[in-house]
Amino acid sequence: MGDKQGFRFHGGRPSVNFTATVGERWRDGGFERVPDPAALGRWFTAAGLTPEDPPCTAADLTAARELREAVYRLLRGGTAGEDVATVNRWAAHPPPVTTLAVTPAGLRARPVPASVPSLLGLVAADAVAVLGGPDAARVRECANPECSLLFLDTSRAGARRWCSMGSCGSREKMQRYRSGDR
Repeated sequence: MGDKQGFRFHGGRPSVNFTATVGERWRDGGFERVPDPAALGRWFTAAGLTPEDPPCTAADLTAARELREAVYRLLRGGTAGEDVATVNRWAAHPPPVTTLAVTPAGLRARPVPASVPSLLGLVAADAVAVLGGPDAARVRECANPECSLLFLDTSRAGARRWCSMGSCGSREKMQRYRSGDR
């Protein structure tokens, strides 16, 4: 989904999708999909966590990357205390707020512009829910050797192999078909 610089949302959960802001991790550190603070703001909006890009600073970007890497290591089976502490510290931030507004059409929910700490808190709280619950056993890494994306396997059999059937899965099947290994 998207080009090399585009965001990927095949993970099934915001925290898993957040780890995909680094692409091709298998290639000497991969490449950064959030190279600057504005890109971080765009990711929050593209992920559906806020209706508009929040203003982000260089410090916000550094904090987001620290959280992202801690979540990634934990999703890959790590148990380092500093990673757990990082996720817990961010999960303690209050989530974005929605207020009630009186409009000509009646009462409507209205999101308050979200702050980066509240959005990172939302991502961290999602990571806590994934890692601390039954979904932890269903986190997988894409079977495509040129993809390093993590995803939550929600298939009934728990046997999903690719981050996306539309990209990695179809490429794999096409390669098998061309090689005669059907």
